[in-house]
Amino acid sequence: MSLRIRRLAISNFRKFRDPFAIEGLSDGLNIIIEPNETGKSTVLEALRAAFFVRHSTKNQLASSYAPYGENVAPEIEVGFDIAGEQWSVAKKLLKSPSIEVRGPTGRDQGEAAEERLQQLLGFERDSSRSRDLNTYGALGLLWVGQAEALEVSAPGRMVRDSVHATLEAEVGAIMGGGSYDRVRARVDQQYAELWTATGRPTGKQLVAKERLEAAEAASNIASERLAALEASFSELESDRSRLRVLEKELADDTDTQTRKNLVASTETAKSAAQLLHTRRAEYQAVAGKARGLEELLQRHDAAKAALTITSQKVEKSRIARSEIATEMALARDRADAAKAAHAEARTNYNAARILLTGGEKQVEAARIAAASEAARQRHRKLLGLEEELASAKALKDAGISVADLAKLDELERAILKSRIELEAGATRIELVGSTEGITIQGKPIGVGEQVLDGETRIELEGGAALIIRPPAASASASARLAKSQATLADMLTKLGHTDVSVARNAHEASRQADGEIKTLLTQIDALTQPDTLLDLRAGPEALKLLVAAMIDVPDSGTIEPPDIATLKLAVEEMEITSARAEGAHDAAIEALRKLEEQDRPLAAAEVEAASDQRNATALVADIEAHVEFATLPDALADARGSAAEHAVKLAEAEQNASAHDIAAIERKIAVIDARAAAANGTKRKLETDIARLEGTIESEGGKGLAERAAAALEGAEAASLAYGRIREEAETIKLLRDTLELARLETSRTYVGPVAKRAKRHVERLLPGCELSYSEDLGLQSIIRGNIDEGCGNLSRGTQEQLGILTRLAVADMLLEQGRPVSLILDDPLVYSDDARLDLMTEILLDASKRMQVILLTCRDRAFRHVEGTRLSLSPTSKST
Repeated sequence: MSLRIRRLAISNFRKFRDPFAIEGLSDGLNIIIEPNETGKSTVLEALRAAFFVRHSTKNQLASSYAPYGENVAPEIEVGFDIAGEQWSVAKKLLKSPSIEVRGPTGRDQGEAAEERLQQLLGFERDSSRSRDLNTYGALGLLWVGQAEALEVSAPGRMVRDSVHATLEAEVGAIMGGGSYDRVRARVDQQYAELWTATGRPTGKQLVAKERLEAAEAASNIASERLAALEASFSELESDRSRLRVLEKELADDTDTQTRKNLVASTETAKSAAQLLHTRRAEYQAVAGKARGLEELLQRHDAAKAALTITSQKVEKSRIARSEIATEMALARDRADAAKAAHAEARTNYNAARILLTGGEKQVEAARIAAASEAARQRHRKLLGLEEELASAKALKDAGISVADLAKLDELERAILKSRIELEAGATRIELVGSTEGITIQGKPIGVGEQVLDGETRIELEGGAALIIRPPAASASASARLAKSQATLADMLTKLGHTDVSVARNAHEASRQADGEIKTLLTQIDALTQPDTLLDLRAGPEALKLLVAAMIDVPDSGTIEPPDIATLKLAVEEMEITSARAEGAHDAAIEALRKLEEQDRPLAAAEVEAASDQRNATALVADIEAHVEFATLPDALADARGSAAEHAVKLAEAEQNASAHDIAAIERKIAVIDARAAAANGTKRKLETDIARLEGTIESEGGKGLAERAAAALEGAEAASLAYGRIREEAETIKLLRDTLELARLETSRTYVGPVAKRAKRHVERLLPGCELSYSEDLGLQSIIRGNIDEGCGNLSRGTQEQLGILTRLAVADMLLEQGRPVSLILDDPLVYSDDARLDLMTEILLDASKRMQVILLTCRDRAFRHVEGTRLSLSPTSKST
């Protein structure tokens, strides 16, 4: 049973703000080829919203349906067929939400309509915040959005249940039936009494284990106490033997005699060490005296040499400075002369600049005078234009508006019309002959024709009267004429004119004056442009204020501007002369600076050499003034001889002291004392341990530890047997549960075979010689080609997408066999496919369109241009081709 979408109409849905509809969808292959950003994915999203998103929800997904920046209610309407019956759903979201489902059985609205859709399409209510495709049932798997097929994923629970139901008869499996459920429930109950959910012991198994552990702990404690008692007997005998040996060692006096001899040797060693100390002090005193005399002689020789060197440096520095002194004097003279020339040139330059500045001010004054004269002329023209403007405005103000003129014309036409009507229905009289004694309405009647528009009384001679009454129509016409005339007279009085022609002339004059006003305003604007020289802003008032303030401004012809070019030339010549003088001055200063830099280190060297010479002279004098300097050669020879004699004595003392090393003797005495102290300490410890062991044996020996250990061991063995029985029962229950689970898994795997078989006929065309491997949840795990198992995650994106589409086709075929409503919608499919596989996949989709409705939404015109099918457009009115 295939689901066929016939019509889709949407409005206020994302990019489709205006009402939009797609009609003419066929049973087979339908292709919509449009560029990016035209709404193809929105079409699929609208179909999903119409069927699967509840009308009353306002979650994040539903809120995203409203067009960006607008607070409106998205509306979707879908016409579709299921099992040859026509149905339709109309849904409104967010604002005043509603839903209505129409079909052969009538109409459903609200929650009843939502339940009707769930029954028809076989999906569950989605309670997620965004979207859960698994709740959409088969259509959640077969309506594939952009990039949703790039990873091979397992179908949802609802689809798996449907496939299992379809294949149960085929595989002959009953696992999962009522009997299995009852057995499994009982096994799970017993398992829960012995094992936790994570497979750890619990219940009576845990109790038995704890009893065993307690019995084993008690047995171990009893055994340890018995072993400790037996070890105490052995340890007591060992300590008594060690004590006897130690007492024999302490009775031996060899170490005592050796220590006496070593103590006697220390006195001799101390005497030799004292003599060595005395000889070393004597030698150091004599040798120090000799070193002092030698150092005095060396210092005198070094001071004499330093005096010679510093004297040479002083003489050399004085000669070098005398050579450069002459050059420095000449350089100072040149620098002074250049400074005077530079000052004179600078003075001349400043004078030329003052002349130029004064000339520029005179030119500026002449320009200001000329500009002021022009401003006066503009001011005079402005006053004339303003007078003309005032006259034109007066004419404009005296005129009447177009509406008033139209109303006057209308009243004139009404009066004319009333007169025509009055003349047409009025009574005419004509008097011929003498009019003497005849009056009309109390006035003498004239000769000729008269029109009577109302009751008229004509007085004749002799007191007779002729009363003429015109028809009633003439009276109404006369009344209208009178009313129109009165209205016209009132309006003319209000407008200030005597008749309509005068008012019309005034209007024409006002219109002409309006044009003249615009011309005058343009002329005034041209006359009142700003002038930065006079600091004049734009506008008539600014010009008037400027002219009014012109009191001391001279006329333009009274200022004679100087020759600025000549003044500028003089300034430039003076500036060049000043620059040259400045350069010569800088050069002289630089030459003097270089000579001073050469002289500066020479002067410092001369001062330093003189200071060193004075220090060397003072040092020589100090050394020669020393009390020992006069007899220095003889005293130095005597000191060296005495140092040699004391060195011989020191060597003899060192030899005697080395023969009696007091440190080595003291170390030997310390070893003997430490050995004696350790033996005494060990003896005390052995005696303490023997007493402790004797007390322990006396205390523990009468408690029957051997009997207690035997009883505890027997209890531990009994607990072990009980725990073994419970453990065996627990392992049996666990084995039974695992066996049932393996059987269930094996049964699940029997479902995979038919799915792989149906998918293989498509995959064989795409990947010849390949085998497919599915998981128990019907998810494609891997493909086997050339005896190599390749996981789907390691395949290219294009191959994954192709296998994902083929797996969906296999599931769709099985759902069709079950009579479930299915259709296939692919949004931008096969984007990573090469040309050969694209053609092959297109053939497979064409073949599938013979069994179910297929809708392709794509932007790739070249890839699907040649494919036969119903072509639709996303233009405002879609038409099939």
